[in-house]
Amino acid sequence: MIRRYRVTVNGQSYDVSVEDADAQAPAAAPAATQAAAAPRSEPAVVPAASAPARAPGTHPTGGRAAAKAAAATGTQVTAPLPGVVLDVRVQAGQAVAAGDVVLILEAMKMENEITAPVDGTVAEVRAARGATVELGQVLVVIG
Repeated sequence: MIRRYRVTVNGQSYDVSVEDADAQAPAAAPAATQAAAAPRSEPAVVPAASAPARAPGTHPTGGRAAAKAAAATGTQVTAPLPGVVLDVRVQAGQAVAAGDVVLILEAMKMENEITAPVDGTVAEVRAARGATVELGQVLVVIG
């Protein structure tokens, strides 16, 4: 069974045909259906699931975050979302336990406590108070 819908995205209307995957497919599509399936000049809508996957800890712009991540040794504490660093609670050489707050990150008008995932000693602090950080950016390295 084919259902037809009109969808509006950002003010632009699209006519969409959706086929029920459980319904038995006809042997041959009628000529009218084939003509309706011809490419249109409107932009294609790509499902989110088909977007290419990125390696964890990398940013779509590549470069800096990925290079720093590859160069570091130890456990990296990365930004779980983009935001602004409100407070850095650790310094290089300081011992931390798993669960200790290493910094406070403001994102979407909420304060997020970023915690140490492992016990260890802070090898490097890469974030400064007031800095804007990107998703996956390395904030602290625990050795």
